[in-house]
Amino acid sequence: MAQDTARTPPPSPGPELEQLLIDAEADDAKVQQQTVLLQRPWLLLLGLVLVALNLRPALSSMAPLLSQVSESLGLNGSQAGLLTTLPVLCLGLFAPLAPILARRFGAERVILGILLMLAAGIALRSSAGSVGVFAGSLVAGASIGIIGVLLPGIVKRDFPKQAGALTGVYTMALCLGAALAAGASVPLSQHFGQSWEVGLGFWLVPALIAALFWLPQARHGHGAHRVAYRVRGLWRDPLAWQVTLYMGLQSSLAYIVFGWLPSILIGRGLTPTQAGLVLSGSVIVQLISSLSAPWLATRGKDQRLAIVVVMLLTLGGLFGCLYAPLDGLWGWAVVLGLGQGGAFALALTLIVLRSKDSHVAANLSSMAQGVGYTLASMGPFAVGLVHDLTDGWAAVGWIFAVLGVAAIGFGLKAGRALQVQVTSEKV
Repeated sequence: MAQDTARTPPPSPGPELEQLLIDAEADDAKVQQQTVLLQRPWLLLLGLVLVALNLRPALSSMAPLLSQVSESLGLNGSQAGLLTTLPVLCLGLFAPLAPILARRFGAERVILGILLMLAAGIALRSSAGSVGVFAGSLVAGASIGIIGVLLPGIVKRDFPKQAGALTGVYTMALCLGAALAAGASVPLSQHFGQSWEVGLGFWLVPALIAALFWLPQARHGHGAHRVAYRVRGLWRDPLAWQVTLYMGLQSSLAYIVFGWLPSILIGRGLTPTQAGLVLSGSVIVQLISSLSAPWLATRGKDQRLAIVVVMLLTLGGLFGCLYAPLDGLWGWAVVLGLGQGGAFALALTLIVLRSKDSHVAANLSSMAQGVGYTLASMGPFAVGLVHDLTDGWAAVGWIFAVLGVAAIGFGLKAGRALQVQVTSEKV
């Protein structure tokens, strides 16, 4: 008798198997999304440039308008000094949050969210009177501090062979943003009826544009930072502290320039518009050295000579702007820009070069910028205090000298061709 050869259908997959298939499909889709991004590195580079453009306008737009803001809100010299110090202090205080947020949500998503927070802080600063100007400055400084910590890790992770050059590119973009805000804030204010609120508030627009262009990274970024790594020994490593102190000391001079150079020049006889243009021109010159200094410094055996050169240029430019005759002011502004652009770019480059991988770079970036910017905030505050005590600007030169010499000393240590001795392990 012939047997019935009809086949019974295979059993339907159980819920466990179905979930495995769903997870596999999701992983495949995620890999495809990541592959698309990796095949278009220009998209990530464009996003990095646009994000970097927004890391200084909230700071450099205040200085040319500081006298107008102070007069409008009735701020004294110490309060105006606090207004220039508060955002820089927040850069340092909030920087340690960056690795924590990145592990929880992914660096790309964190940057998107913080860009929106930056825009909100700028809006608050320009629309809520004296309380809003301080609260908005706090929010803007905190936002910039978090984003600034995450960028070096992304560069180290996604462009490991071009880390020095790419650091120069986004530092150049950062300087361009600072220059645009320094030069355009007063004309914007004047165009809209001497409204300092418009001069400060306009800079939320590029933050929103950057968020729009960063959206693909936030949606499809591979989120390498979401894997938790513990880096041990960083806070006990002498080289890490040398990088941190160089970062903080040169940044202190930079934020003195952002916060007080226009006021110093107005005190020497320039109009607010002229003073803002000098600051803007000096920062534009930083584009040259911020791009070239890291590239040149990575061609030698170490970065010590480059650090000495850029710091001497910085000190020369500062003393020239403070003491030299005004007919040579633009020359000193150029010297200052060449020095400070190179000094900051080298500080960021040292974070990358002194780290063995992206996880160490993210943690060293957090330490260097967290402690460094907290230290840097003391510079603008000290300038305001000395100005109030002496009723002039001449004594400020001593602050320049102390900070500059100390930066050279720690820079010579940080510029050696070494790496921080730490352990990095997955948790």
